Amino acid sequence: MDLEEQVMGIIINAGQSRSLCYEALRSAKAGDFSEADAKMHEAQHYTREAHLVQTQLIEADEGEGKTKMTLIMVHAQDHLMTSILAKELVTELIDLYRRH
Repeated sequence: MDLEEQVMGIIINAGQSRSLCYEALRSAKAGDFSEADAKMHEAQHYTREAHLVQTQLIEADEGEGKTKMTLIMVHAQDHLMTSILAKELVTELIDLYRRH
């Protein structure tokens, strides 16, 4: 897999994870916690996939700057970090909805 494919893998998987988190939040707001939990579980799968690609890139770089840093690479990292943050926040919000 070339670098562009790897970067797109991060973007696509992170974006899917983030979208599923917000779908889960909508389900929780509607009181459907079973659906919310299922969506969050599915989101976790996509987060793992994105993180796996990121880990492969880090391992290939070996901390030596071997991997060319591009704007799209930075964009991919932003997507991954944003999706992880969304997952953490949505998890907390779902817990709040569940208590009420």
